[in-house]
Amino acid sequence: MTTASHIYASDVAFSPAVKAIQGRKGSREAYAGNEQRGWRTEVDENLETFLTESNSFYFATASGDGQPYIQHRGGPKGFLKVLDKQTLAFADYAGNQQFITQGNLSENPKAYIFVMDYAHRRRVKIWGEARVVEDDEALTMSLMPKGYRARPEQVILFKIAAWDTNCPQHIPQKFEAGDVAAALAMRDARIAELEAELASLKGEQAVRVAP
Repeated sequence: MTTASHIYASDVAFSPAVKAIQGRKGSREAYAGNEQRGWRTEVDENLETFLTESNSFYFATASGDGQPYIQHRGGPKGFLKVLDKQTLAFADYAGNQQFITQGNLSENPKAYIFVMDYAHRRRVKIWGEARVVEDDEALTMSLMPKGYRARPEQVILFKIAAWDTNCPQHIPQKFEAGDVAAALAMRDARIAELEAELASLKGEQAVRVAP
């Protein structure tokens, strides 16, 4: 997806000012090559799988005068859903009633999604435009994760302009508490199994050497 002012999809992030600094600091030639190959503008299998496994992301908007705001969104894995090749959506849960994100989107639709996978040290950046849907109960309920204890207030639809990934440099490796607990439970079960086998072998050996 490109606009009249965007020749390449990456122009959504690489403005003339950004390109000028890249040129001054020596990275413009490399990124010019990336422009020719193109940033992705549609959801592919890899992105859909990544989002299906994600339970957290950061959602950035800005007011009409450009004041930025970032808000965390969380839920069960896959709560950020793919509706089609260029549309993401999620049920927006009732919160602290500040409505900064909604206010920003009412005057500036440009938005940004940043998804981090600390365990595998991967990150995805998604640029686009978003809008709030308040009066579609069927859509809201279709996006609400089953059994999740939260009150959906509305829906946010996100239209993708471009997306890209980053290298793992400087990403600290962290693991979900539930994943760690499951791994420890498997370890403990295996230890118990081996201890039982060892006790059995010792018992058999004692029988063989008994006078």
